[in-house]
Amino acid sequence: MMNRAELVRAIKHKKTFLCVGLDTDLTKIPEHLLDDEDPIFSFNKAIIEATEDLCVAYKPNIAFYECYGVKGWQSLQRTWQILPKECFSIADAKRGDIGNTSAMYAQAFFDEKVSGLGFDSITIAPYMGEDSVKPFLATPNKWAIVLALTSNIGSKDFQNFTNEMGEQLYEAVINKVNRWGTKENTMFVVGATRGEAFLQIRKHAPDHFLLVPGVGAQGGSLEDVCQFGMNADCGLLVNSTRGIIYASKGKDFAERAREEAFLLQQTMQAELEKAGIV
Repeated sequence: MMNRAELVRAIKHKKTFLCVGLDTDLTKIPEHLLDDEDPIFSFNKAIIEATEDLCVAYKPNIAFYECYGVKGWQSLQRTWQILPKECFSIADAKRGDIGNTSAMYAQAFFDEKVSGLGFDSITIAPYMGEDSVKPFLATPNKWAIVLALTSNIGSKDFQNFTNEMGEQLYEAVINKVNRWGTKENTMFVVGATRGEAFLQIRKHAPDHFLLVPGVGAQGGSLEDVCQFGMNADCGLLVNSTRGIIYASKGKDFAERAREEAFLLQQTMQAELEKAGIV
């Protein structure tokens, strides 16, 4: 379990706010691993060992595990067991359903005694409203990371709708979720490709942490994210997946992953120093 104060300390100690995505695709990992008993776990283990001192969080995307059925869940469980305790763990599951169903999802990803998994946090789609989010906030010392303004092309289909008060949908989501949780147990997903939108986000969530995908392969600018989105405690977890874990398909994949993570860490350190956080 990692609370907000511990996360802030980790960022200051490691001088980074990097989150490494573990979206492990068997069609993209090095071929020499495919003969292993559990190639997904073998790949993840090497990536984690190569990057754990350069990041503060890991984010397995659950779809890349559950698509393989029982074996995929076993790989996910084994991966969770080796995630460094000083790193924040995110189940990128994008769940969100009526209350009793969400309560079961919370058990699935938060309660190690029930499921064998004990992630610090889970990503939530808030479309079904209060009873799709609150069950995840009922578990002490766990986090709900709520989708707000995402980086995908289709995000504009709904997220920028404006109500009669001039409030865009993503703003309404943030304002409503703020009534259910606090900066101690909720975060928001904000895509790096949305640049100056971070200024508007910070009007509604000045103190919350933001999980920021879209840097690297999706074209988001880390400098823009920091300029418009960083707060006094940093307040950012910037995720990179493909640019790190698939930097090489050869036997040097872990070394190349470390090189890419190191470059991001160095840039993040410079941004933290510029902001006077470290």
